[in-house]
Order: sequence, then structure tokens, then C-alpha cells
Amino acid sequence: MSQVVSQETLNAVELASRLAAGSLRSEALVQACLEHIAASDEAVQAWAHLDPDYALQQARERDDYRGKGLPLGPLHGLPVGLKDIIDTTDFPTENGTPLDAGRRPRRDATLVARLRAAGAVILGKTVTTELAFYSTGKTRNPHDPERTPGGSSSGSAAAVASGQVPLAVGTQTNGSVIRPASFCGVVGYKPTHGLISRHGLLSQSPPLDTVGVFSRTVDDAALLVDVIAGYDPGDPDTRPSAAPHLLETAQSAP
Repeated sequence: MSQVVSQETLNAVELASRLAAGSLRSEALVQACLEHIAASDEAVQAWAHLDPDYALQQARERDDYRGKGLPLGPLHGLPVGLKDIIDTTDFPTENGTPLDAGRRPRRDATLVARLRAAGAVILGKTVTTELAFYSTGKTRNPHDPERTPGGSSSGSAAAVASGQVPLAVGTQTNGSVIRPASFCGVVGYKPTHGLISRHGLLSQSPPLDTVGVFSRTVDDAALLVDVIAGYDPGDPDTRPSAAPHLLETAQSAP
């Protein structure tokens, strides 16, 4: 792990820069995340589905791709956690309920396809409250396991707060991004309705459902949103307009 200063303290923008320059390998970063999860998740319980071998396989593929000198996406080699109401073909998507145990979607959600195209490593699926509603999941607040992490995107917020992954995606219908972000002490960004496609996600209330993100810094949130935002014909609430350049805006702010 000598390549990784600390995946718990370096932000995603810094990690992405090191990965693109070749001074850090995705395999080393993902391995460091997995080791930290193994050491800390018994207390935090942030993950619904993890496949360490598959995560490392994705990372090696990203490293091989970079080694060939091919064009890199903005998230190349960065691990990302996904709330377990977001469809993925290579992980179960069980919506936090026994009713969907073993459910295997045949298509990725639009935002997942965009993450893969940007070079991200899908580290695993994070815990959601049952059906993204009120029934709590197993996740605990990483700062005090006797306290709630907030919901419904509890696993995504707790995984970032505990340094297990630099970036995670959640959703909000009624406070489900901003609440766990606040409870866990991380950046939570709930964007304008329709900025990020919800195609391939569990639907609660279409006029209110919104995809959001968790990170350690505002710049990191902007980096992630710049990748997954934009028009999608699969979601009628998105619009065919230019996606914002949030990272550029954040970095130029006084």
C-alpha cells in the first residue's frame, strides 16, 4: 500500500489526478479501500453487497487501459459506492427489502453506464432503508454507532464518512441525501430536479425523486455530478440542455 498516502484523507480530485498521472494505481487504491472496509465495517455496516475480487478486477482493467495510453475519463480508476436502489447488472439490486432478494437487473441504470464510461470502479452497493422509505437498515453512524446515520441513503453517507470510499451516490425524495450527509458529517449534494437521470432506479414519487451524491469536499461532489448529470430520454424530467460544469465553477469560486 506504499502507493497510497491514505485513501481516507486524500480527496477524490487529488486521487483522480494521481491515477491519471500514473503515480497511483487503481488496484492499490481499491485494495486500500477494501482493507479499510474489512477493518471498519463490522461497526459501520455501510455495505449491502461487496465483491472484493470483482472490484479488484475492475481496477486492474482500468490500470491496463491507462497503461496503453488510451484516453481517460474523469473518474478513471476511482471507486464509487452506489445506493442499493440503483440498477446494476453485475451486482444484485435488492432495494433494501427481502421482497427483492437476489434481484439481478438486466440493464444498468443510466447513471451507472455514465460512471463506467468515465472509468469509475463500482466498488459495491450501499445500504438503503427498506424501499428507500422509513424502515431502517443495518447501517450505524460512523462517529457513534449508538446514533442513526440518517436515511434513506444511510450506507452511502456512512461509507464516505468512515473513509471506506471517496465517492458515493444516493437518492432523495424527502431529505434522504441532505439528512444522512448532515448526520454523518460529509458533503451531500441534492441537485435541481431533473439534472441527473433516474432511469433504472426505484421510483417513489417522480415529482420529488432526485439523485444526489456524497463526498468529502465540494470539489469532489462537483467532479462526480459532472459525470452523471445530463439529458436522458429514459427520464422525462431531464432536459436536452448543456450539462453544468460544476467542478470548474467550484474551483473558480473565491
